[in-house]
This record gives sequence, structure tokens and C-alpha cells, in this order.
Amino acid sequence: MLSSRVMPGDLSALKAEGRRIVALTAYDRPTAEVCEAAGVDVLLVGDSLGNVLLGYETTLPVTMEEMLHHVKAVARCARRALVVADLPFLSYQADPAEALRNAGRFLKEGGAQAVKLEGGDRSAETVERMVTAGIPVMGHLGYTPQSAHIFGKSVVQGRDLDAALALLNEALALEEAGCFAIVLECVPREVAQAVSERLAIPTIGIGAGAGCDGQILVFHDAVGWGPGATLKFVKPYANAGEMLRQAVSDYAREVREGVFPSAEHAFAMPAEARVLFEQELSELDAGCVE
Repeated sequence: MLSSRVMPGDLSALKAEGRRIVALTAYDRPTAEVCEAAGVDVLLVGDSLGNVLLGYETTLPVTMEEMLHHVKAVARCARRALVVADLPFLSYQADPAEALRNAGRFLKEGGAQAVKLEGGDRSAETVERMVTAGIPVMGHLGYTPQSAHIFGKSVVQGRDLDAALALLNEALALEEAGCFAIVLECVPREVAQAVSERLAIPTIGIGAGAGCDGQILVFHDAVGWGPGATLKFVKPYANAGEMLRQAVSDYAREVREGVFPSAEHAFAMPAEARVLFEQELSELDAGCVE
């Protein structure tokens, strides 16, 4: 585990040394602090916050301003982990100048050290432009949630020969364009391993098997508190959702029964002040009776 701030170039060094990269999503201070304490290498402020936190059905409605709000929160608390900000839908696809400006905002205003975008060949030129401007870029291939309407129910990508070769070529194109790492999502393990072995830059898998150079999960799914906690590629390491539901249920019951708050959860006046206060109240009450 690296002891100082993880930078984009450090991930390739970890791959070269055969050391696995640990990544999780983070959207706020409590999550960032938990991940920091555990020594997580990469914190991705993903546009998945749309599904997990904001109640959207997909990531498509997420805006730059919503992303910046959460990127800032995570970046304020991350002292060691590499903070990567996800470029939301239509923040980089439509106009090259706007793409560069939005990516720059994540570093300049948000405090992130890198950005992530989806797509292979179609995004290579954008990646190159950002890297040339000094913005480290992480790629994302396989199942890319911003293209959910195109994929439909076909989640796993690269199942047949042509699709697998196309994915490999797109990964090579992203590496050539300057990406420092690539997320591989919902890709057959054989394909993910073949891609990982042929790239100098690291791959970070999610639903892509053990052949990647690192792994990422949505934090809330990993602790059993997210809408995706039951997905095939997710292993919940806790049942935080049930724990929290029980805690809130206990709180509601104690409030209704008058158990909470008890004396230990309340503040008291100093004895002398209380006596004077009670005297004043008695006089006020007597005046009211008259």
C-alpha cells in the first residue's frame, strides 16, 4: 500500500509490481473517510451517484453541478487516495472545447486529480486533448451506463469474437490516446484478462473477473446498502442496509414510547440557576392566576 498521495502514474507502477489496485466509489465525506482509513487507492466520484443518492433511474440526468458538489466533498477529505471525477452524460460528447473546460473544472474547482469518461474510439481524440492539457484521464469500456438505452437488456459486453476483439482494440486506442487506466465493466473474464495482459496501463474491473489489475465496486453495494447489492458481480461485505433499518426502527419506537431522550441525553441547568429559574416561574404563574 502506498503511504503518500496516490497519483495516476502510481497505478502503472502498482501493475508493474504485480500489486492489486483497490478502488471504490465515494460521494461524500463519511464514505471518503472510511475508505481513507482502510487504505483504498482510488476513490471514484461516479455519476452512479444519480442512482445511488439522487433517486434517478439512470445516470443520464446527472449534471456537472451535481457532480462538482460531490467531488468537492470527497476531495476535501481524501489525503491519500487518488480522487477521480466522472464526467456526466453530454459534458464531453458534444463539443471539444466544452469537454476540456468541464474536465478542467473537476481539477480546478473540484479538487480531483483525474477524470473518467466512457467510450473507446469515439472518445480517443477527447482523451488526447485532455491529456495534452494536463488532465489525467481514466477510460471506461464494456458496459458503459451512459449508453444504457443503446445496450438495452444486454449488460455483458464482449461475449462473441468480434465484440471481444473490438473491445481490445478500443482499449489499445485509449492507451495510445493517453489514458492512465481503464475501467472494464461487465466483460467476460477471458476478455478482461486478455486486455489486461496486453496493456501497459492498469485495468480496473467491475464484473470483469480476477484477471484485471484492480477492482472497483460501488461503496453502497459493497457494504450491503445499495440498489445493486444483489448483482451477480457484487459481494456485500456487510449488511449495512438492514443494520440502518433496524437502528431507525428502534429510534422511532423509543421516541413514540417516551424512552428517548432520557436524562443522559439532555442538558441540565446548574443547581443555583435552576432554583432561581423555578422561583421566577412560580412568580409568573402566580401573576397569571391573579
